[in-house]
Amino acid sequence: MEIPPMRSLLLAASALVALAGAAKAADDQRFEARLAGHAVLPAMTMALPPADAPRDAMLSGKFAGASTDRNDAPGSVAGTTGPAPDGRPTGLSLPFVGQPVQGFSGIKPVAGEPGAYWVLTDNGFGNKRNSGDALLAFRKIRPDFRSGQVAVLQTVWLTDPDRRVPFRIANEGTDARYLTGADFDPESIQPAPDGSGFWIGEEFGPFILRVDAQGRVQRVVPTMLDGKPLMGPDNPALSVGATPTARVNFRARRSGGYEGMAMLPDGSRLWALLEQPLLAGDGDQPEGAFIRMMEFDTQKGDWTGRSLKFRLAEGAAAIGDFNMIDDRRALVIERDNGEGDPSLTCRDGQRPPACFATPARVKRVTLVDLGAPDAEGFVRKIGHIDLMEIQDPEKLARTRGDRGPGAAPDRLSFPFFTIENVAMVDEDHIILGNDNNLPFSAGRHLTRADDNELLLLHVPALLRAR
Repeated sequence: MEIPPMRSLLLAASALVALAGAAKAADDQRFEARLAGHAVLPAMTMALPPADAPRDAMLSGKFAGASTDRNDAPGSVAGTTGPAPDGRPTGLSLPFVGQPVQGFSGIKPVAGEPGAYWVLTDNGFGNKRNSGDALLAFRKIRPDFRSGQVAVLQTVWLTDPDRRVPFRIANEGTDARYLTGADFDPESIQPAPDGSGFWIGEEFGPFILRVDAQGRVQRVVPTMLDGKPLMGPDNPALSVGATPTARVNFRARRSGGYEGMAMLPDGSRLWALLEQPLLAGDGDQPEGAFIRMMEFDTQKGDWTGRSLKFRLAEGAAAIGDFNMIDDRRALVIERDNGEGDPSLTCRDGQRPPACFATPARVKRVTLVDLGAPDAEGFVRKIGHIDLMEIQDPEKLARTRGDRGPGAAPDRLSFPFFTIENVAMVDEDHIILGNDNNLPFSAGRHLTRADDNELLLLHVPALLRAR
């Protein structure tokens, strides 16, 4: 069919616009995010341990103070964001009576239950040494974005009654063998499509765990990269001090194992993404400003040998979560190590707790394409949203926290140290959540422990970008 000259010109112009848009997307285009809902689970939300768990679990955080000594006096050690001079009090104190419902480090919508989500609680109080009395669990929750509340519907505790864990665990001599933060550091969760259980990515090994629907361990899979075992300093096969001065067979950094783990829609493959760049060779420097992801075959229960690379944004230090939205595109949280709104940055001799010494700067959700890596194996970044600049014209935010006078009233920042939950809700929305590191993080307020916050974000342009 012949195209009239004027129409031909219009089509050519449209093609140029489309090409320009494609070029922008290829250069990691920024998209806007609008707040569609905000729900909060208070920081001091506790759960009783199971009746058959060791009595030790009734009081958690006994070894999480500055001293390595046991502390059996509830609420006797104040939580802070870190040592002086920049550490700020968080208003909560250890140990806790019960098990904290906190530290959400992975999220996935519950199949067949719209509005419900699986969330994974990580190792407890931040490291292997201090978390032996923190029971590992994942939970089903339902945020109500109209009321702003979050209901905890179900808790599934992780156990090893069949002795599938190949090393000694903290509760080795018990019948139920509840797993603790001294055994694993779970950071990402993917339900099996057939409802038979869950795949969990963890940081210490790093390992991939297969558990059944009741949380009982079925398999513990070590990591292989380029045909060689990949280990971190907390791998139980190694003996490494709290501050390693020499490398002993490990390339993954401490807190550098699996932070994100995405599953293809058909459930056939997992992509396990490390939190931080690997160390290079025999040195103590990173191999580059990128993070490795490895492919795992869920049917064979083994690594395929294929790996890809995710290039970090300028200023980002780590990733926080990773979830597919279709068979090749995925959402990745990128973050720096700051917390607090930049409008309250310490200036002119100010010191914490009156201000944030190292405020949040780089907190974003990036859309990537795994289907067409470049010649070096890097996935393509399509675009991102800035979590420090979320539009809130309808004033839906439940709290904006402590901010300076220059902060925009129609904007919400998500200024947490660790943001570790992102998933697609529908074709227009994603859900986002923080890991509040109870009681050690205070990014929303200067001197108040962070709650577990969940955001519903309207991001149709991001989700449609290719």
